[in-house]
Amino acid sequence: MTNASRLTRLICAIALTVAAGLSATAFAQDWPTKTVTIVVPWPPGGPSDIAARPVAKALTEKLGQSFVIDNRGGGGGNIGSAAVAGSAPDGNTLLITSSAPIVINPSLYKKMAFDPAKDLAPITNLLRVPLVLVAHPSVPANNLKELIALIKAQQGKFQYASSGNGTPQHMTSELFKTVAKVDMIHVPYKGSAPATQDVLGGHVPIMFDSMIAILPHIKAGKVKPIAVTSAARVPQFPDIPTFAESGLPGFESYAWYGFFAPAGTPKDVIAKLNRETLATMKQPGFQKILADTGSDFVGDTPEKFGAFIKAEAAKWSKVVKDSGATVD
Repeated sequence: MTNASRLTRLICAIALTVAAGLSATAFAQDWPTKTVTIVVPWPPGGPSDIAARPVAKALTEKLGQSFVIDNRGGGGGNIGSAAVAGSAPDGNTLLITSSAPIVINPSLYKKMAFDPAKDLAPITNLLRVPLVLVAHPSVPANNLKELIALIKAQQGKFQYASSGNGTPQHMTSELFKTVAKVDMIHVPYKGSAPATQDVLGGHVPIMFDSMIAILPHIKAGKVKPIAVTSAARVPQFPDIPTFAESGLPGFESYAWYGFFAPAGTPKDVIAKLNRETLATMKQPGFQKILADTGSDFVGDTPEKFGAFIKAEAAKWSKVVKDSGATVD
């Protein structure tokens, strides 16, 4: 091959690269050109909805196309998440979910229809919410010490509800079993809302739930809070002690809710979504959600959110291993 031929090929390659870059930029500038679906892989009314719906509303207003919520519950969040992971990376199908299918389920399930680390692109974290251990008012325990004694007295017959296998609520309960050295029967549901309803009805005595979901029921006196999983007390409920204060030092857990796109989605689209979502999170409406749920502002760059996810996956993998929890 002559030097002239090599030069010609090099010029063509550079031209194609520039053209591809310009094409991607033009695509991001025009996007979205039709309705965008945000899949929430949980039933309606759960905590992921509380984060997703104001984001969808704001993006609809800012970007001039409808962003609609599609609740696809089941499989511990795996079904809806897999649907997004397998979607075209064109920015028209997105995901808002709790941490379960992203950093817990890969360790809990022997087979997954998708690999969160490879098949999903992080956009930003939305919320980081402490969990609260609550009991039905009929439960004869008013603090953690009394509850642990009650559970031990039932010798493995005591039940707890969760929003589904592999959810932060489930794994936090398993962590509690290990640390407190108690034995309980897991009663999983297809989301936070149905689990909460059965606790409210007295069908299951206790559950861990995110502050974002259980807050109205605590305020209404329909459940009694036992302890909160954050490092410090939640300002909205200064009377609820932490687990550390209640006799289990080092016990700390959060449910977080993140925004994702299929892997391969153009970086300019990811950047656009990140920019508009962070702007939304700084508005008074979303700031109130942060305050009401005990969450700090956790909006971040896609890169830093990705690093956070990697650390979370390592943490929960250890919890799954130590507890022996499985769903297969």
